[in-house]
Amino acid sequence: MSYAPKIIPKPVIVGFFIIGLLSSVAFRAIIILQRYTPGWVRPVWYLGVVGYMIFFMYRYFISQRRKRTIAHSGIIEKIRDGSTLNMEEREAALYLLNSVRASQEDWNYLAIFVLSIVAIALDLLLPGK
Repeated sequence: MSYAPKIIPKPVIVGFFIIGLLSSVAFRAIIILQRYTPGWVRPVWYLGVVGYMIFFMYRYFISQRRKRTIAHSGIIEKIRDGSTLNMEEREAALYLLNSVRASQEDWNYLAIFVLSIVAIALDLLLPGK
């Protein structure tokens, strides 16, 4: 019995990263839209909310997969005790490490941070309508 699920394919990972990024852009674009084209605020807000719902359900799914792998393999206790890992436990450890390495979450966090700074700057610098 293998404890390790398969890594999600790179195009799927990138696709969810793009959904998260577009949602982040949508929320920050509201600052500009409310000044110049207020009719677009609600549709863009819904785009952002639905995109984040999809993105964060995906992130929840990934987090649950990792936690389930850790729980079923008992890998933390085995590493803590210095026990030798069998093949399935090694596969679980490799899955966990590769899953973290393949994740785009650090780029998403950086993008959200930078876009937030840009949104604040635009709000402060752009003239009101």
